[in-house]
Amino acid sequence: MKKQTANKKEKVVLAYSGGLDTTTLIPWLKEHFDYDVICVCIDCGQEDELTGLDKKAKKAGASKTYIIDIQDELCNDFVGPCLKANATYENEYLLGTSLARPAIAKHLVEIARKENAVSICHGATGKGNDQIRFELAIKYLAPDIKVIAPWRMTDIWKMDSREDEIEYLKKKGIDLPFSSAKSSYSRDRNIWHISHEGLELEDPAKSPNYENLLVLSNTPQKAPDKETKLEIEFKEGIPVKLNGKKMKFKDIIKELNKIGGKNGIGIIDIVENRVVGIKSRGVYETPGGTILISAHKALEELVLDRQTFEFKSFVSEKFSQLVYEGKWFSPLRNALSAFIDETQKYVTGVVSLKLYKGNIIKDGTSSPYSIYNKSLASFAMGTQYDATDATGFITLFGLPDKLHGAIDRKL
Repeated sequence: MKKQTANKKEKVVLAYSGGLDTTTLIPWLKEHFDYDVICVCIDCGQEDELTGLDKKAKKAGASKTYIIDIQDELCNDFVGPCLKANATYENEYLLGTSLARPAIAKHLVEIARKENAVSICHGATGKGNDQIRFELAIKYLAPDIKVIAPWRMTDIWKMDSREDEIEYLKKKGIDLPFSSAKSSYSRDRNIWHISHEGLELEDPAKSPNYENLLVLSNTPQKAPDKETKLEIEFKEGIPVKLNGKKMKFKDIIKELNKIGGKNGIGIIDIVENRVVGIKSRGVYETPGGTILISAHKALEELVLDRQTFEFKSFVSEKFSQLVYEGKWFSPLRNALSAFIDETQKYVTGVVSLKLYKGNIIKDGTSSPYSIYNKSLASFAMGTQYDATDATGFITLFGLPDKLHGAIDRKL
């Protein structure tokens, strides 16, 4: 690799998690590219995972470390649009990792500009979705910045195991308390969710070891024997109050994570189709998000007309696919969000729920914009609905069926 003068080293921004893989990348980037390594950790709500991270990066040779808290931005600008869309990939996955990657990439680019870095490096593997999500976002935001993806650089990246990485660090004089044993799951955590992959989950025939696996939640079997009541108030599709208390969106999610986790809400075990064509199995915990989407859907049932409700369901599916594939900044995703925002103008009201052993039970929904009319919906005949009008409606509505029936009978 090209060497540079000591006082004019180029800089690389490293997406840093504090784990073994990204810590190993610090001396590796210095050895193979002679870069000054700027570590950037984006705080998306990982909590205790950030403890001691800056000291670890410095010991491994980073010239500078940024730890940037984007939890409010993540909730308002990324989780919010997904909640409004009821975004769910393949019917179950609430896109916890997917929606965070463009937010992280945005700040990696900002630091790269601030530091005049020429490259951004990520530690995503060559088999996964994250390499795509990070790199599509960087291509959109900063196409001039080079992306380094070591796991795809097989000519110079020669480490295939944790043992290899630990040995490499030791040879560089870096002794950090990493275990060589692959005794834990591969996890991704943020304020919206936590995902688990690896170990017994790699075999779909095996049951997840929930005793060792779960971080945010009880299993439904261990949830309280008593129901928990909730009241969530929405304004234009976004929650603004929890149990009558006005709160920031971020804080509502955090509180619902605690309440939902205690009650065994939002645990899913799925086999999903990755963008690269591989099927992968994971267990996801999304207690707060599952509650919010359930409540949001209940409110939409009350205020959206039939055609909008139907079309929005189709839009939601496409929106979810785009987010999963890393196309957050695409024109289509933005256009779909514009449509979704229009549908949310009247998604304001209060949703009451009961949580019980993994179940979310509706307990009443109200909205000043409700188009539910008790008089019309009642079995009793009222003055607002003339039943005789249905005769002409059925005749016209069923005319195509009548005509096709006549043709079919001739065949």
